[in-house]
Amino acid sequence: MRIAIVDDIAEERILLRSRLECQLSRRGIHSDFTEFENGEDFLLASKERPFTVLFLDIYMNGANGIEIARELRKSDTSCLLIFTTTSTDHALEGFQVRAMHYLVKPYHENEISALTDEILSRIPNSGKYIDVKINGSNVKVPFQSMIYAEHFSHMMHIYTTNKKELITRQSFESFLSALKMDTRFYQCNRGIVINLDHALDFDGTVFTLDNGNQIPVSRKLSKHARQTFMDYLFQRRTSS
Repeated sequence: MRIAIVDDIAEERILLRSRLECQLSRRGIHSDFTEFENGEDFLLASKERPFTVLFLDIYMNGANGIEIARELRKSDTSCLLIFTTTSTDHALEGFQVRAMHYLVKPYHENEISALTDEILSRIPNSGKYIDVKINGSNVKVPFQSMIYAEHFSHMMHIYTTNKKELITRQSFESFLSALKMDTRFYQCNRGIVINLDHALDFDGTVFTLDNGNQIPVSRKLSKHARQTFMDYLFQRRTSS
């Protein structure tokens, strides 16, 4: 997830970034931040590589935030736009450029927290990862790269999209707890969890994954697994 902060006051940019980084870290989300002191520099950067989220100050030297937002919307309709401002006087204009929220200065921590949850609800697959210890080093494994994981001999074996097998000493319960609240992951057997994003088919007994593996499902979970898979496919189709 790429986040841009546009504000002509450096202290304001630093404060907002630190608070957002804190909130995202608590949720296990990695994001790349870029700061801009004017909207013109932001527009140039966004044309080279779009941003996922934009925090845009309205009152700046040069072009104001409304003008920058209008220019942005000519080429990017999906970037989540949050105005940072001391006033909501431009609410109508904000609606016209599809602003998601007005973050009124000074910011309160509970408002930043609620806004972070709202952003993540709109882009549920963005940047989530799990921290695991591999050969004594901490490794961040993005959720989207995990195909499935299984537990045996007191070790978690994590199979990823780059055809790597990562092995870490961890209980299955603690591993699952790090994936909680993310609907991509489904425990289909004792000690096995799969990422439904990588599931191609379910025939009632096994999930076929996009790396060629077939993961068995316990008989008592067969009906539940089928319904979960169908619900997930429907959710993914309607949100795409």
